[in-house]
Parts: sequence; C-alpha cells; structure tokens
Amino acid sequence: MAMAVAQHRVSTSGSSSINKHLDASGKYVRYTAEQVEALERVYAECPKPSSLRRQQLIRECPILSNIEPKQIKVWFQNRRCREKQRKESSRLQTVNRKLSAMNKLLMEENDRLQKQVSQLVCENGYMRQQLHTVNASATDASCDSVVTTPQHSLRDPTNPAGLLSIAEETLAEFLSKATGTAVDWVQMPGMKPGPDSVGIIAISQSCSGVAARACGLVSLEPTKIAEILKDRPSWLRDCRNLEVFTMFPAGSGGTIELVYTQVCERSLSGSGAGPSTAAAAQFVRAEVLPSGYLIRPCEGGGSIIHIVDHLNLEAWSVPEVLRPLYESSKVIAQKMTIAALRYVKQIAQETSGEVVYSMGRQPAVLRTFSQRLSRGFNDAINGFNDDGWSIMNCDGNEDVIIAINSSKSFSCTSNPNNALPFVGGVLCAKASMLLQNVPPAVLVRFLREHRSEWADFNVDAYTAASLKAGTYAYPGMRPTRFTGSQIIMPLGHTIEHEEILEVIRLEGHSLVQEDAFVSRDIHLLQICSGIDENAVGACSELVFAPIDEMFPDDAPLIPSGFRIIPLESKPDSLTTNRTLDLTSSLEVGPATNHSSGDVPSSQNSRSVLTIAFQFPFDSSLQDNVATMARQYVRSVISSVQRVAMAISPSGLSADVGPKLSPGSPEALTLAQWICQSYSYHIGAELLRSESLGSDSILKNLWQHQDAILCCSLKSLPVFIFANQAGLDMLETTLVSLQDITLDKIFDEPGRKALCSDFAKLMQQGYAYFPAGICMSTMGRHVSYEQAVAWKVLEADESTVHCLAFSFVNWSFV
Repeated sequence: MAMAVAQHRVSTSGSSSINKHLDASGKYVRYTAEQVEALERVYAECPKPSSLRRQQLIRECPILSNIEPKQIKVWFQNRRCREKQRKESSRLQTVNRKLSAMNKLLMEENDRLQKQVSQLVCENGYMRQQLHTVNASATDASCDSVVTTPQHSLRDPTNPAGLLSIAEETLAEFLSKATGTAVDWVQMPGMKPGPDSVGIIAISQSCSGVAARACGLVSLEPTKIAEILKDRPSWLRDCRNLEVFTMFPAGSGGTIELVYTQVCERSLSGSGAGPSTAAAAQFVRAEVLPSGYLIRPCEGGGSIIHIVDHLNLEAWSVPEVLRPLYESSKVIAQKMTIAALRYVKQIAQETSGEVVYSMGRQPAVLRTFSQRLSRGFNDAINGFNDDGWSIMNCDGNEDVIIAINSSKSFSCTSNPNNALPFVGGVLCAKASMLLQNVPPAVLVRFLREHRSEWADFNVDAYTAASLKAGTYAYPGMRPTRFTGSQIIMPLGHTIEHEEILEVIRLEGHSLVQEDAFVSRDIHLLQICSGIDENAVGACSELVFAPIDEMFPDDAPLIPSGFRIIPLESKPDSLTTNRTLDLTSSLEVGPATNHSSGDVPSSQNSRSVLTIAFQFPFDSSLQDNVATMARQYVRSVISSVQRVAMAISPSGLSADVGPKLSPGSPEALTLAQWICQSYSYHIGAELLRSESLGSDSILKNLWQHQDAILCCSLKSLPVFIFANQAGLDMLETTLVSLQDITLDKIFDEPGRKALCSDFAKLMQQGYAYFPAGICMSTMGRHVSYEQAVAWKVLEADESTVHCLAFSFVNWSFV
C-alpha cells in the first residue's frame, strides 16, 4: 500500500548573536541578540502591532533606535510567516503520523483478511473431501458411526492456578478475535476509516452472540490508556458497579484480576413496575465472551489500540418487541466499543490542549457533570430497590409509573455547609412508548430546540426553586411569566460532536409589581446525544437538570429527560438532509420517488421512547407532587406524540386532529385542492404549469415565496396548514399551528376588512385585500403588499373544505 507523505522544511535562526533578516527591498538587515529579544517580547504580546505601536517601541527601546519603522514592520511580517510555517509543519507531521498508523492498521487488516480467505479455502476443500467420502460410503451398511464429546479439563477459579489457566485461554481467544480470524468481521455501516475518523469499526457477521471491534490511534502511552479503560464506570454510562474480587501477579510483570461488573439497562414493562411482577429478578445475567483491549506503542509516539466486545445477551429472555436490541452488534458497537475508543481519544485531546471549553471550566469538571447527569437519569429509569427506589400505589396497569426514593437528599446550593437535606426525597414519574417511523435523531433535535412545544416552564421553576432554596412551592404559586424563549449556552462537546453539554437559560419575569425587576430566569444543565442520523444503532438522549446560576462544581443535580433506542437497524441510505422544519418529508407520499436519498428507503423502523422526570418533595406534599408529576408526564407524552406525528414520514393518523403533516397523503390532496381552487376562482395559476405534477405540487407549494395559510370553516377558525413562508411569517411550527386562530394574526383594520369582505368571499369564492399589517405569534408586525383569500373546494367542486390565504411580498416591520 502506497502512502504519500508531505514534508515541509522550516528554516530557523541560528544561535549567533547577530541575525539576518530581509527587508522589503530585499536587503539584509542585521539584528543583535538584544534587539531580537526585545522584538520577541513585543511579538509575544501582540503579533501584529500597529504603526503607532511600532513607533512607540522604537522610542521606548534605545537598542532599536537605529532601525527604521518599515524594517520593524517587515520583521514582524517575517516572524508571523515563520510561525505559520511552524504550525503547518507540526500539523503535517501529525497527519503523517496518523496516516502511518492508519496504514499499519490497514495492512494488518489486509493480512487478517488474507488469512481468513486461506482458511475459507481450506474449509471448502475439506468440506468437498468429506462430501465425497460420505457419498462413497453411503452404500456401506456395515459402517458404524461414533459420536465423541470433547472433554475439557476442569479448572478451579478459586485458586491462582485455575485462574491462570482460564486467563491464558481467554487471552488466546481474545487475540484471535482482535487480530485473527476467529470472528467474521464486516465494516460497520456509516463508519468509513480515514485520518479524521474515530478508527476502523467492524461488527460480527455470524457468530454466537453479538460482537464489535474497533482499531484506532491514540496519542497516549499504553499504560495510560490501560488505566483509563480499566476504570469502566468513567466511560460506560450503563456500568452501575465494578468490583475486583481477586488479583494476583502473573508473568512479565502483569496481573490477573477476577472482576465483577454490573451493566444495567431496564425497560419499564415487565421489570418490576408493579406488584404483579415484584417477584421477578431485577438482574439477569449475560455472558461476556473473551473480550478486551490490545494496546501497542506506535512509532513516533502514541499507541495503537484494538478493542473487542463479545457478549451473549440471551435475547430469548426479553420481550419480543425488545429482542432486536439484544441481537444487534451495531448497538454493542455504539454503546461499548466506539464509546471506549472515543473516550480515550477525548482524554488524549484534552491532555494535549487541543480542546478549549467555555466558561473557564476544566475538562475533568465538565466530564463529571456529564457523567452525573447520565447516571442520575439511568438510576431514575432503572429504579432498583437496592438504590432506595420503591413503586408508589401502582396496580401494574398504570401508563405513568411513580417511584419514590426517600434515601436521596441534596444540599442547598446557596449555602452547602448549613443547608438541610430534603425531608421527603425524590419522586420520579416515568413512562415508555413505542414509536413507529420516527427518526430518533430528528425527534431529539426538535425537543432540544423547541422546548416550549412540550415543557411547562412553571414545573421547571418548581424544581429549580426546590433546589435553590430548599423550599417546596407548588407550580403556579410563584406568579411568574415566561417568555417562551430559551438561550442555549454551549459548554463543551465530544470529539465527534456526538454528545453536547450546554446550559439552557429560560427567561422569566415576575408578575408581582414589587418584584418586577427581579429576574426569574431558570438555568438547566443539559446533555444531548445521538443527534447524528447517520449513526447506525446509536441511542438518542436529551437529559437536563436545574442548576444554580452560579454553576458550582458540586451543584446537586436531579436529572430528567428522554431516551430513544432504535429497535431495528437503519438502512444504509439514511436521511442526510432532514431538517426540523420538516421540508425534507415533503417528498414522502404515494407517488414519491425515494431514490433521491432524502428519506429512508424503509418505513418500518421502530424505537422505544422512555420519559423520566424527577421532582424533589417534602413528606407533607408527597401526594400532591405525585398527582402533579403524573399529569405533567401525561401532558409531555401528548405533546411528544404530536411532534412525532409531524416528523414521521408515514404521515398522520386519523385521531390526531385537524393539523396536517406535510408528508401525509392528506397534505398532498389539500395542496392539489388549493391550486385547483385558486385557478377555478381567480382564473390564474398559483404555481407554474411545470410545477403541477403530482410528484412536485406539494413541494413547490411548500417552497412558494408567498405565505400561504389554510384555516378551518368554524365559528372560531383555526389554521390547519401553512407552507414554509407561512410558518416563517407567523414565527411558529407545524406542531403549534393548530393552536392559532385566524383573528389573532390581523390587527384591528385587518379584522374589519376581513369581516366586511367575508360575504363577498363566500359568494364569489375569492377576495382581494389591500396592503396591511398582520401579527406573528411572537408579537412582531408583518407588512404585506396584498392578500388574497379563496375557498378551497374538494374534488366535487361543491364542498368547501377550508379557506386559503396568500400574503404577497410580506416582511417584518
């Protein structure tokens, strides 16, 4: 395998006391060591000084008095050029090392594949020989068949000799998986190797259980990497417990350890949610087959690491709907193998200073916050008895499960030394639901960016106030108005942006006049992961917790949030252009051509959504908080279902209501009616004739430059459809559109004009309105040159389906 290596030669100044530099005219200017030292000091402070600063430098430094300002300008230019060359040379050397290591990995992979081919050829020849032997002896009735069972020596794991024997066999089998042909590895979909990739990722094609392998280059020493990976709870979020039972030295300075690991994930259904299943075991053993890490030093620094995870998760023991989750090597690759490699790469980048975080926080502190959020959320979902959780008044058939943990206590952040713990503890309301044809990454991105669509800020205020003051106020008892806007302040992210840590500020204002100038803002610490639609088998999460605005390192965290786990493998042709405004789903429909790659080729994907919200409570308010929590989670579920319907390519079910999803057949039919009715009443084309094909009419209507909106014909008309320009003009989303009534968007003159011309509109089928002003949902004024309204007729051209409005050349005032 050939590889191009780029080299740069950088000239450096000598160590003599006199340095030569070219000026603008090409002549050499001699600088003494003292002059260079003075210029270097200025360069360290300001690499590009102004003309006034250079003149000031000559005045302040007598040793530079014999040098002209123009020559000093040229010196700084040359100095910046040398610095740029040095950085470029360093970058190319780093790329060269990565390419060299990647080349070595690819050569090893090539050797492994050649061995596998040779092995398959030998097995093929052996099978042919056996088949020929069987055929030759098929007529020999006197042939006896003998079945032998291999006898394995019994090994006692309670003594060092037994453990040593087990360890030697485990090591040999692990190495055959890491670098040999013991497992038939295939490339992980969507994970192509390269100098900027996390590494070479492969999954098992056919073997017992599920397995994944990763190879990569890490700029850390092998001993440091081994130390990081042994601390499994630091990077594997599902690792609940790790305990070393036995440890004794082995040959070559190594050690052998007998380790007990508890990796936990739990579904809400059939796992101790109520008294009917209380007797079921809360922990189920899975078999870990020989796995591990092979770490070797790399020429030029760093290490090459091979990671193998091979497990038998006993998929037969879980409900059928969840079985694909335990039969997928892609899920293991994302949750364990790739996670381990990404974590050590993250530590390597932080160690080298390549990662810069905002708000002056150290990387270790931010990692701790992320781990605490994830572990707190996992604990709430799992709700294990030995963690102090117990189910509250559940008959096993509840849609929302309420669990209580009275053993948890959190100190007040305003004065941690003198604060009292919560008297009651923490209450968790949780539920799970099955999603059909909903891209998890798109849903989580929407929930993150449009919090007002599903959250009640007063509930957030209750939790935040409980943490900050150690008091318990009921939502609504603090008269606060929230603007509905949120400000996202990023803190940091992982190397491939697969996880984002941020602070969310929810703006609020007191409604009490004496507190009118007191800020009621709420701050949330939040992590968001799994928002890349190309990540096959990845779990998507949005987890958040109220935090004090001072953001102390030891702040108490009570996490809540969402987790979406895909149950089936995504196809290789994934959605790459789907946006939160749903424009990419416009090409979904009966006559849509899916070859464009904008939508998945399969519409049968399923995923499990788990929702868990935690609330601190006082013992005297336990029942009240439980009632509030159950109602709130049900409200969140309803909102999420509406969002899921809007972003699902499969369209709208009959029981959702009047709102139309742009990807549904109903939306396509409505678009045809809108255009046909416009031509029927007004005698002109709303869209160009070449845009009226059934495949493109909805898309072109959606992308029309004028704002087009449709409202129902009721006593209080509400909007049921809008194109992208209409949503932009109203500053809303498709999810919230059905909550907007027609009268809310017009000012007083506009409402009068509509009322006066409404009879004319219903009689002749259309009406024109002069230039005017309307209002967005955010209270902003919108001007338009002309508005047209017309009746939208159904296919029989006699039934009025709704009213359509077109606002021409609109703009914000």
